[in-house]
Amino acid sequence: MDKKKIVHQLDTPYSTAKWPDIAPDDQETALELLCTLLSPIGEHRARHVSHSKGKRDKKRKRGETKEENVFPPASPPPPELVSHIDVGLVAVTRRLQQSGTWLNAEHSKTEYTSGVASETSRKPYAVVFVARAAQPSILNSHLPQLIAVASQACTEKEPIRLFGISKACEARLSEALGLPRASCIALDDGAPGAAVLLDFVRKHVSPITLDWLAMARTGDFQSTSIKHIATTIGMRKQTTKV
Repeated sequence: MDKKKIVHQLDTPYSTAKWPDIAPDDQETALELLCTLLSPIGEHRARHVSHSKGKRDKKRKRGETKEENVFPPASPPPPELVSHIDVGLVAVTRRLQQSGTWLNAEHSKTEYTSGVASETSRKPYAVVFVARAAQPSILNSHLPQLIAVASQACTEKEPIRLFGISKACEARLSEALGLPRASCIALDDGAPGAAVLLDFVRKHVSPITLDWLAMARTGDFQSTSIKHIATTIGMRKQTTKV
């Protein structure tokens, strides 16, 4: 008969935020709307952005005779939507962390520098799309809590939605943006051309709530949670002495 013992584990009194549940049909519809919205960015990048060909190509160009007063043709500016999206987990996380300092500020006029909106003039996020299966959970497990805090920092706006997509959808997003990989994309509130997508997401994805956040802000002491888990003791491995 297997013996049992009690194992004690320390846990935080503050529960973690859960990812919203999204129906497969709703995920497919939102992905189709998102790819349609982002496709002009990918087309502009494919036509007017030159891709690196490596060090050998740079050395070859150094050896060629340079003609004076020869300038490459000016490419048209990127779509306006570029100034209202962030791509990449690092960029999205940084904006969410900084949201508490500028989300409550009122900005009457949006200022652009080199065609890109500055951090203090951009509107808060409306939705964050994340390919959860394409990343280890330790990389994106912080997003639900950051999004919940950022939403409470700007109560007059719609709460930020967190939209988890499957790994297979990441390839479609990357193709739409013209990038090798795009596992995390965030859209600003009021992004041009995104009204239909944002209305659909807000209707089918529930906001993230942290019930313990208000309790934590009171400063009251919360005792540590201790879990008592009954586990089975395995057979001790016998070693033979030579």
